[in-house]
Amino acid sequence: MSVVPITSADLDAVEVSWFAALCSDDYQFLGVPDGDLRSSWAHCSDIVQEAEAQGFRNILCPSSYQVGQDTLSFVAGCAPITSKINMLAAVRCGEMQPIMLARTLATLDHMLEGRLTVNIISSDFPGEKADSAYRYQRSREVVEILKQAWTQSEINHNGTVYSFEGLTTDPAVPYQTGGPLLYFGGYSPSALDLCGEHCDVYLMWPEKMEELAGRMAAVHAVAQQYDRTLDYGLRVHMIVRDTEAEAKEYADYIVSKLDDQTGKAIRDRALDATSLGVAHQAKNRDVADASGFIEPHLWTGVGRARSGCGAALVGSTDQVLSKLEAYQKMGIRSFVLSGYPHLEEARHFGARVMPHLKTCSLPYEYGRVPTQTPATPLGIGERR
Repeated sequence: MSVVPITSADLDAVEVSWFAALCSDDYQFLGVPDGDLRSSWAHCSDIVQEAEAQGFRNILCPSSYQVGQDTLSFVAGCAPITSKINMLAAVRCGEMQPIMLARTLATLDHMLEGRLTVNIISSDFPGEKADSAYRYQRSREVVEILKQAWTQSEINHNGTVYSFEGLTTDPAVPYQTGGPLLYFGGYSPSALDLCGEHCDVYLMWPEKMEELAGRMAAVHAVAQQYDRTLDYGLRVHMIVRDTEAEAKEYADYIVSKLDDQTGKAIRDRALDATSLGVAHQAKNRDVADASGFIEPHLWTGVGRARSGCGAALVGSTDQVLSKLEAYQKMGIRSFVLSGYPHLEEARHFGARVMPHLKTCSLPYEYGRVPTQTPATPLGIGERR
């Protein structure tokens, strides 16, 4: 496996993020609804505050039409109840008129005093079956319009999907210089081209390490064509215990009440259920061993009950740390983690693994926050 060049200078520091289960994706037993873990403002805001208390630097707030809560409204509500953690807001491009989206995100960025990051998503809308090339073209144009709105005095855009001429952008200037960092995931050539030209962090779902290295090399080659380099991130679930046996026992426990029909129904309800990325996660389960592992400590059982990210790191503290360090050596700079239930697993990871990690906040690494920074920004290696 080759090491891919990265943007940020200090490879030994990583952004460690958690996950807010906005989309009805929190369970004690996968596939078995639990009223106490339902997607609600009370429960999901508790997850955010616990992640901040455990020292996570960012938290992914996902987006869904079928289930859960509105992402941007939730992020706005988290502004006054947090002070350190960044919010990684998932945005489905085209859902909101792009100039209005630019203003909304800029407002959120000011409410959070620069603690906003954005996960760019290309997907169908309810009732829509759009061609992949069209969806990524729509996303490309949305990103280009966002960048104009955040950096220029007026918007002039003549595209396939959107056309605007001479529109002033006030008050769409965000808190962060240049706007929030853009995180992005996708596997098609159109996706890689969009990410290589316009985005900052390429997010991947878990696969074998050699496959991850290949994806990193592919998007790096595209970015080079635009004279850019990227940072790389991995979205993966987490089960860490004092011993490997305890971790594997818990993995078996959370799927012990899951039947295949219920799992398939959960996977199929997502609008991205037929995407290339989801197909790769399904392939992982097909090639896994009898216990669901595709390589040491990477377990695909969690993907039986969810679309998207479908594997977990399972092991002792030392084993999980070694796996994370191996990913870092590949050039992976950002980890977006989660576990079931999310509050308890944030505490397990926070107590066992976080004290051993040198962490950073990528927006600060990119110099995105101007002179009007929060009074006590998190520095590299500082855990609060």
